[in-house]
Amino acid sequence: MGDPRNIAHAKKVTQEKHHKAKHAQKAGPPQPAKKVQIDETKSAAAEQSTESNPEAEKSVQPPDSTQLEKSLAVLSKLKELEFHSRANIEKLAELSLTIEEELKQKAFAEAIGAVYAAQDAFQSKILQLIEDYEAECARLSGSA
Repeated sequence: MGDPRNIAHAKKVTQEKHHKAKHAQKAGPPQPAKKVQIDETKSAAAEQSTESNPEAEKSVQPPDSTQLEKSLAVLSKLKELEFHSRANIEKLAELSLTIEEELKQKAFAEAIGAVYAAQDAFQSKILQLIEDYEAECARLSGSA
C-alpha cells in the first residue's frame, strides 16, 4: 500500500472536514468563512493577473517585425479587394453595354451606370489606400 504517513494525513484531513461540516450544520446560518475564502481566492487571482499585466502590455505592442508581417498581410488583402473591384468594373461595363446597346433598356442602363460609378469611386479610394499603406509598410520595413 502507500506510506503510512500519507494514509494518516489523509485520514486526519477527512476527519477535520467532517468535523467542520458537523459544526457548520449546528451553527445554522450560512457560513461567511466560505465566502471569505472565495474572496481570498478571487483576490489572489486578481493579484496574479496584475502581476502578469506587464506581459500583456508587451503583447499589445508587437515588435516591428511582427507588425510588419501583419501589415503586409493587410496590404495583400487590400490588393485582393482592388483586384476584385477591377473585375467588377469590367463586368459592369459589359453589362452596361448589353443593357443599353442590345436590349435598349434605358431605365436599367441608368441604374447600372450608377452602380458603375459607385464601383469606380470605390476603386479610386482603394487604390489610394493601397498606395498609402504601401508607404507605411516601407516605413516599417526600414525601421525593422
